[in-house]
Amino acid sequence: MKILISGGEGLLAQELIKTNILHTIYAPNKTTMNICSSNSINEAFSCFKPEILIHCAALTTPMILHDENPFKSIETNIEGTCKLVKECILLKTKIVYISTDYVYPGDTGMYSEEHALNPINKYAWSKLGGECAVKIANGLILRCSFTSRPFKHEKAFNNSYKSFLYVDEIAPIIWKIINSNITNDVINVGGNRKSIYEFALESNHHVQSIDRLEIGDWVPKDTSFNLTKLRKIL
Repeated sequence: MKILISGGEGLLAQELIKTNILHTIYAPNKTTMNICSSNSINEAFSCFKPEILIHCAALTTPMILHDENPFKSIETNIEGTCKLVKECILLKTKIVYISTDYVYPGDTGMYSEEHALNPINKYAWSKLGGECAVKIANGLILRCSFTSRPFKHEKAFNNSYKSFLYVDEIAPIIWKIINSNITNDVINVGGNRKSIYEFALESNHHVQSIDRLEIGDWVPKDTSFNLTKLRKIL
């Protein structure tokens, strides 16, 4: 199967390329396929003719970017996703959208896919905006929680909980979901609930523990997943 991956130089895209064993992959960088340009998108699709798009490209960290430059946040994560979705609709290409655990309210944790959404920061709102377009196109939305190995930061929150996986763990799971031919669905993709500090210690024994409120109230208390749907698929 021919699969186009947006954001080809990104962390997840590179790991998907590394772990692929079945498909023909084209993963252009943001210069070769600029998701903010309909012409650039059309050229990439016309040349490669993908059957599936895995949409990894996004404006992500640092989170302050989305406060300082909301136009860029909207242009990339919402409008850029809409441009890709419209191209997928025209060419009957299946879209798999990489979203985030931050779309959940972030207070109680253990969220199922049916839980009401209430993003805690502007980055998450921009990703939810992308979800809306993908849902209209009957695409597959994967709400993911992952980071690089080893944990790259010097400090980690002792009172912020997630369902983190390392990127080398989550990429094979994403392939299993894609190969199962599921569409028009939302799936939480992550690991067991842990504090970020507890998780970080697994790969970085020098990481320091800090309180999330030392950084700001944009850091959610708990965005951990209910993984019942994922476990049934796997």
